[in-house]
Amino acid sequence: MKIRNVSFNMAVLPVSVLSVSALSVMMWLAMPLANAAETKDSTNKMKVPDSDMSEMDMSSMDHSSMDMSEMDMSGMDHSSMDMSEMDMSGMDHSKMDMSGMDMSGMDHSKMDMSGMDMAGMDHSKMDMSGMDMAGMDHGSMSMDMSGMQGGEAPPDARSPDYSNGVPYGRYGKPMMMGSMPLWGVLVNDLGYQFDDDQINYEAEAWYGTDGNRISLRSEGSVKTKDDKDIDSLTSLSYWKPFSIFWNGEAGIAYDTKNDKSAAMAGIVGTMPYFIETDARAYVYTDGQIRLDLGAEYEWRLNQHWVVVPEVGLTAFSKNDVDNGITKGFNDLDTEVRLTYETLNRQLAPYVGVSYETALGSARDQRRQDNESVDSSSLTAGVRFWF
Repeated sequence: MKIRNVSFNMAVLPVSVLSVSALSVMMWLAMPLANAAETKDSTNKMKVPDSDMSEMDMSSMDHSSMDMSEMDMSGMDHSSMDMSEMDMSGMDHSKMDMSGMDMSGMDHSKMDMSGMDMAGMDHSKMDMSGMDMAGMDHGSMSMDMSGMQGGEAPPDARSPDYSNGVPYGRYGKPMMMGSMPLWGVLVNDLGYQFDDDQINYEAEAWYGTDGNRISLRSEGSVKTKDDKDIDSLTSLSYWKPFSIFWNGEAGIAYDTKNDKSAAMAGIVGTMPYFIETDARAYVYTDGQIRLDLGAEYEWRLNQHWVVVPEVGLTAFSKNDVDNGITKGFNDLDTEVRLTYETLNRQLAPYVGVSYETALGSARDQRRQDNESVDSSSLTAGVRFWF
């Protein structure tokens, strides 16, 4: 009997043990799932309305590989979040992907970021192309960006001359061309009139900058036979531009024809259609006023050949019988020259024809003095500058 009972119990025992073991394994597997569900439910009910992140240091955080593309922040409330002392200077957001991030329901109205330091943050490669901020409220958001790019640079950020400490070398400090004093000489006309047997000239020399110059100018004629008289008007003046196309002159002058000095003022410039114009007034010591008007145009045929028509008028304020001067317009001078520019246009020989005539009462005055009223002549000469 004992032997039989033992045999029966040994056969039934393994089945009971296996049942208990299976039940234990199933309970052990169910516990993590229950814990996960409880954790998820607790997380959903968590609120951080009064979360204080003011002392939070994110300077060494690396967000380069953080993927926030599927992150939903639509129900988050940041109204009482304080990030004023938050330091993000060392954060790297270069590869942060926020393309699918939804912030449409986020409320930042009371978020304080006034003390937030973002000086060292790198957002160069941050992708926010799909980020939805349509419903975000930034009405009361305060953010201090005084330490970011912009504002006033420190006093030692750059040297005043922009050299950044690099020496100028053996040539010294460079200078703008407009501020550099220069000089020049222009002989606008040096020609011979065959019929009148005289040499006409007009020359000017100057020294200074584009804004201020001292100019010496002289024009006149020299007889080549008989008494070989020299009639010239020479002036020393201060030159300054008024605008893009007009310059002013003021100085003193001397006239050899009436042997008198004068105060001079004038304006020189370019009229529409590139007509070069000059107008100068001379007030002599005896009260006589002389007015010279001139106009010149360069009709360029090609790169070398140029036709230059020129006209000039002279008028006086009162009669001067001793010098053959009458009140009003006295002389009209015209000339047409064909020039050929060579040597980088610095030398231009020419041939042409000139015509001079007296005007108004000056015609009668010249007849009384046995002088010609009208004259024309072939001319040849040269124009150059350096």
